[in-house]
Amino acid sequence: MVSARSHGARIREVVESVAAPYLTVPSHITDSWIRCSSEYKLDPTVARELYVVENQELLGRQDRSSPVMRAAKSEMTVLFQQIAKSNYAIMLTDAEGVLLNFFGDPGFTHAASKSGLMPGAVWSEQFQGTNGMGTCLAEQRPMMIHQGDHYLFRNTGLTCAAAPIFDWRGNILAVLDASGEAHRVPNHVLDLVNMTVQEIENKIFINEFPSRQLFIFHSRPEFVSTLNKGIIALDSDCCILAASRNAMAQLGVISDEIVGQPLEAFFDLSFKSLLRQNKSAQTPSIVFDARHGRRFYATAFAPVADRKEALQGFATQIAAAAISNAPSPCPLAPLDALRRGHDAQMEHNIKTAMRVFDRDVAILLCGETGTGKELFAKAIHLSSTRADHPYVAINCASIPEQLIESELFGYKPGAFTGASKEGQSGKIFQANGGTLFLDEIGDMPLALQTRLLRVLEEREVAPLGGKAPIKLDIRLISATHCDLPSKIANNEFRADLYYRIQGVTLTLPPLRARTDRRALILYVLQQESPDGTTITVDDRLMDALESHPWPGNIRQLRNVLRVMVALRNRDVLTIDCLPADFFVGPKLELVKGTMPADPNLLNPLELAERDALIQELKTSHWNLSKLARQLKVSRNTLYRKLERLDVHIASREIY
Repeated sequence: MVSARSHGARIREVVESVAAPYLTVPSHITDSWIRCSSEYKLDPTVARELYVVENQELLGRQDRSSPVMRAAKSEMTVLFQQIAKSNYAIMLTDAEGVLLNFFGDPGFTHAASKSGLMPGAVWSEQFQGTNGMGTCLAEQRPMMIHQGDHYLFRNTGLTCAAAPIFDWRGNILAVLDASGEAHRVPNHVLDLVNMTVQEIENKIFINEFPSRQLFIFHSRPEFVSTLNKGIIALDSDCCILAASRNAMAQLGVISDEIVGQPLEAFFDLSFKSLLRQNKSAQTPSIVFDARHGRRFYATAFAPVADRKEALQGFATQIAAAAISNAPSPCPLAPLDALRRGHDAQMEHNIKTAMRVFDRDVAILLCGETGTGKELFAKAIHLSSTRADHPYVAINCASIPEQLIESELFGYKPGAFTGASKEGQSGKIFQANGGTLFLDEIGDMPLALQTRLLRVLEEREVAPLGGKAPIKLDIRLISATHCDLPSKIANNEFRADLYYRIQGVTLTLPPLRARTDRRALILYVLQQESPDGTTITVDDRLMDALESHPWPGNIRQLRNVLRVMVALRNRDVLTIDCLPADFFVGPKLELVKGTMPADPNLLNPLELAERDALIQELKTSHWNLSKLARQLKVSRNTLYRKLERLDVHIASREIY
């Protein structure tokens, strides 16, 4: 274990050897250490007192940063959920390194507060030395600061992944950071932080121009709906007011070169013409760069009251058309767009959801973590007659227990100490007229379940400190990975609330049980591939991916494909591209409804069949596609046979 003394000695050695660059330490770390030593006069071995701003100053900073905080809040929640149970905290600082907002894993909160990861703490290099947030501000680029890269010894137990948030003018607004214990670093956490920052920047841009015409484009049609899209805001004369950073990067311009120019100076189609095409086709239109002739795909949005829902609804149609590789004669409902192939369970879920939701039947989505419950809920909303109305998602497990009541039901001015002087409308009221999605409802505190039941039964809500209840018109979708009947038996969940949310129960199958795994793998791979690049998978890798148990389901699949794409040497992925820890994890059944057999319980005929199958697998170099063709059976039949005879592809080295 490294001591404070040896850590300080290492830093001094690097700082003093600046004339001959220290090859084992990255240059940005070396530069930061030099700043901390020469400019800020910090001693790496001395635990200086934490600098935390006064509460009044913190409130003022939060108020000035409210556009960023408003855009970042839901995205921080999503990022927290992606790396939950990894002892991580998600933080947002302002442009001076003052921590504004904080989402902490319960197992990490206590340790985080000791490290100064709390609202009001100042994490600039001047006060905290080299660290994710402070060094990101100094360098103005994304970076990972791992363990011993920190200047102050007291921070060496952390790994920090941070990325700056810019406005479209290039001004730095804030820093988003994910910090956690060094020995529990999730794969690709910096990639996840970067993606979240892109989504936040897009939201900030759209929120800055709420009543303006928007021109959205990308060089690939399926990316018109993603965080990589370019966004241009136009005035009533169709002149450019602003362009997002992604838009300027795609066009190869800076803000001074684009602002004030007519849209036709950059594209060969007028905004009004594009708007007419979108209304008739509901798919992105082909447009060309007026200067260089490059092809783009674009859609136009006139000012609307709730642009967010319009953008998301149209995005789903774009993605559905793109995956089919052909223009759709009529727009697909978002639920239809979830089909990647034929899977009986998903077909049942989609058809049932489309039949019942507009009849005010509550839906309960069950399934393991990572199976896509939130995506399915959103698709239900966008396929319903309420698609143009609010969709409000609440993660009942991620809101701190002391805040959950005010978050759900809202409060009147002065309802409690620290309450906003304007009061706050609760999440449930915000869903009025639309859809309320209660994610992880099985983790809701028991005491709060009583009040939620009353709201759902009476369809009215009274904010904290208020007397007159407000009538509600909502459709309800809930989701859980828990066994709610077992929780009811253990007095952890109210039976009457369960029967209120369980109008119809839909179970999303785990990835290992889906018969459309291959199509789903190819779809996710396409989503993770860089612009203009076609990446393929060879047969051996596809066999390994299809037969893997996927305990983390689609979320795990996405992360595995993301790292393979990022680290690839060519555009054909092979089994050698798999992460080293791919085969490490719990052993789960491959096919729904089947249980692994114990070889010791097989009869002599089954043992002989097992030995023969293993020999054939060795001969075909464990290429399941090739073996299925040789045996003249389908791949699914071969998978079932492997499972019945307890032959595991992931453990082929033992055979």
